[in-house]
Amino acid sequence: MKTSIALIGFMGTGKTVVGKALAWKLNREFVELDTLIEQKAGKPIPEIFQQDGEVAFRELEIEVAKEVSGNKNQVIACGGGVVLNKINIDRLKKDSVIVYLTASPQVILERVSDGGDGWERPLLKASNKAEKIQELLRFRKPFYEQAADIRVNTSKLDIGAVAEQIINKVKQVENFSL
Repeated sequence: MKTSIALIGFMGTGKTVVGKALAWKLNREFVELDTLIEQKAGKPIPEIFQQDGEVAFRELEIEVAKEVSGNKNQVIACGGGVVLNKINIDRLKKDSVIVYLTASPQVILERVSDGGDGWERPLLKASNKAEKIQELLRFRKPFYEQAADIRVNTSKLDIGAVAEQIINKVKQVENFSL
């Protein structure tokens, strides 16, 4: 029986804020993979990318996903690129329903450009951020879609409405226990 929910999706789709709200509503532990990666590395993600490169970051991501995937009753906010290594999704699927959060490219650009979350996105260091978002979305979309058990578009919904949609949809998933 699956007891956890793993949120996947591109940066700016709401994985962290929705994950926190969802964990609170369901009385589950909230786990953010990016935070665990930073703790394991002893430095922020932008520094990992800058000093060690994306490959080193992805290796840490695999380690952290492995550590978290066996735990019960959690809401896991995954980094946007977690789907790039199939082993991550295979591990997460063992005990988690995978929820793919989507948003329009314009909404993503607005959300990641306001600086509201306090950190720069290493993969968006580009002169044309909108173009870079489109390019990354085109590449990653099939990975997200293949991994997903459930999809929720967050573009026009507030955090509470997204959490409620997820709760309503996971109730219908076989082998999941709320």
